Amino acid sequence: MKKRTQVEFVVAAGRTGSAIVVAAGPEGVLKEKEARSASACLPIPLATGGSRSVPPAPGASRSYRPGVCCSAPGAREARSVAPASRSGCNRRQPLCAAPHPGPGFTLVELLVVIAIIGMLVGLLLPAVQQAREAARQMQCNNHLRQLALAAHNIESSMRTFPSAGWGMKWMGDPEGGMSWGQPGGWYYALLPALEQNALFQLPADGQLPENPGTTQRENAVTVMQTPVSVFNCPSRRPPQLVGIYAYTMYNSGNQPEQAMKGDYVANQGAYNSGSGYPSPVGGPTTTDAAAMRKKEKNWPDYASSYTGVCYMFSKVAIGQIRDGLSNTILYGEKGIDPSFYTDYQFGSATSWPDDNCDFAGDQHAKTIRSTYGGSYKDGVFQENTVRLPRQDRLGYTACNQSFGSAHAGAFGIALCDGSVHRLAYSVSAEVFHCLGNRADGKSVSLPQ
Repeated sequence: MKKRTQVEFVVAAGRTGSAIVVAAGPEGVLKEKEARSASACLPIPLATGGSRSVPPAPGASRSYRPGVCCSAPGAREARSVAPASRSGCNRRQPLCAAPHPGPGFTLVELLVVIAIIGMLVGLLLPAVQQAREAARQMQCNNHLRQLALAAHNIESSMRTFPSAGWGMKWMGDPEGGMSWGQPGGWYYALLPALEQNALFQLPADGQLPENPGTTQRENAVTVMQTPVSVFNCPSRRPPQLVGIYAYTMYNSGNQPEQAMKGDYVANQGAYNSGSGYPSPVGGPTTTDAAAMRKKEKNWPDYASSYTGVCYMFSKVAIGQIRDGLSNTILYGEKGIDPSFYTDYQFGSATSWPDDNCDFAGDQHAKTIRSTYGGSYKDGVFQENTVRLPRQDRLGYTACNQSFGSAHAGAFGIALCDGSVHRLAYSVSAEVFHCLGNRADGKSVSLPQ
């Protein structure tokens, strides 16, 4: 009786098949050998995209018959013997199967992908810039809050907010204290309350401001060239030295070509005429200051001229802010023509407001600005736009005389109660005028 023998063989990677061979004497053995040879020649894919054959089982015939190889008709049989170091499964690799080409991109597909990435970047960049600007505004608001809290600490101990000093020709002097007797401006007076007492005490020489010694003169120049980060808006410029006009100072050595500059101003209110300033321009001389110190009544009193909180020789206490601390501006950002960010530009009538070190005294809008928005006549407000807040704009030097900032839409202000708000540039002239007046009796609240 004829025997039926089942022979398993690999037909693809990971799959097996079987063939039934009828074994009957020598013919059966011959057919069985043919089936095994055919299964040994079936290719499987290689990792590189080609193919190789599965070696025959141990003991099977290693002979090949023409035409038995798996591929297209007429394919040539090839015999490849693998090196002795390789495993048995790589000993024979028939050349009947051509390698399959790997995947790739066409030029059109590549250009489409690049275009999509470009569109996504174009959509994301504005959002990233807005997020960064929001972070810078938050940091700027924090600076204003620190300045307002420092001013309250000074008011608690001295019973007055810091003044704007004695004029632009006077540098700060620790022997002058922190109130109206301090010749330097409010920037300098706030240093001890901002954890900068070492910088505040650097010019100390034991002499009154009107009788400065060598230490005062030399170290005052060092103070001028020491930036403090809390005085700068991050959207405008980092703490750095900026070109200044070299005024001859009464209590300091020769002014350097560059000094620190800040980005915030105090509220001086509205001068009666809206644009006038006290005389003399540079402030009292050393002789005048010595005479004034003998009698307090000899000190100038500009309370009838300025309606704000900080001005030349000011002595404003919390009790004098009768309109309410939450309705009166204390500090705010100042407008600057962007060409003045890193250097002083001399040559125009509006260039002087930002031409000096901010640690010095002031009466020319360097560290104090007016909220003048007009005047009342017969109970009716007549608007004047000269001092209204403005966003920084290149070539527009009127920015140098008003409140403003590098931020879009609004600028930061700190009220006398220490709170910080954003005030729109579009604020009405009357509201802005009244926010700068400490005791005009007008019922006005901060715009929402």
